[in-house]
Amino acid sequence: MSGEFAKRPASRRRKRTNDPEGMRRRVLDVAEDSFQARGYHASSLGDLMAAAGVTGGALHHHFPTKKALALAVIGERVAAAVEKTWIEPVLAAASAREGVRTVFGAVAAELEQQGYVRGCPLNNLAHELSLADDEFRSALAGIFAGWRQTIADKMRADQTNGGEGGVDPDRFAALAVAAYSGAMSMAKTSQDAGVLRECLKGLESVQPPPSGPAARRRRRVLVHIR
Repeated sequence: MSGEFAKRPASRRRKRTNDPEGMRRRVLDVAEDSFQARGYHASSLGDLMAAAGVTGGALHHHFPTKKALALAVIGERVAAAVEKTWIEPVLAAASAREGVRTVFGAVAAELEQQGYVRGCPLNNLAHELSLADDEFRSALAGIFAGWRQTIADKMRADQTNGGEGGVDPDRFAALAVAAYSGAMSMAKTSQDAGVLRECLKGLESVQPPPSGPAARRRRRVLVHIR
């Protein structure tokens, strides 16, 4: 996914070969890049065919409509990018917080090295397509839901192991995803990835309440005062 999920180089025009799966991948490469750079509505099928070096018949054999092509990009490319950039690092981390910290830091560093920000592909398409079509909305919402669920489940595992007492896993997950999505939108607008680091600082300030006898006594005192 990189900072913007996985960005793929634009495909070059190639000679026709008897490789239908290769042709399908090439069309997906071009569509994924175009939807990210220009948006779904501004990407014409004619431009996509020219960039991929395929005929209308070949394109429609794999993707009968532009909508079918976009749903394939969402389901196969955007979902895979979220898996690679977010879900795998969170699952591999020592804790949910460490996973979130790792992703924010890695994305910010990659964008700073890259020198520009095109935004989060999931976020970009969600802004453009969620109100345009129920199938688009459902496909995009499903990716967001899986992303949040992964973080929440990791937090629950942390709690089972004795950590993160008092933190609501679902709320923490929603906050992490919303902070990242918002930070990427702001970074795209300002062309400055530093906002990701600022949002991470805010997230890390959301700590579990203290536990133990001293904390329980303090809570009893506060309740009595009220």
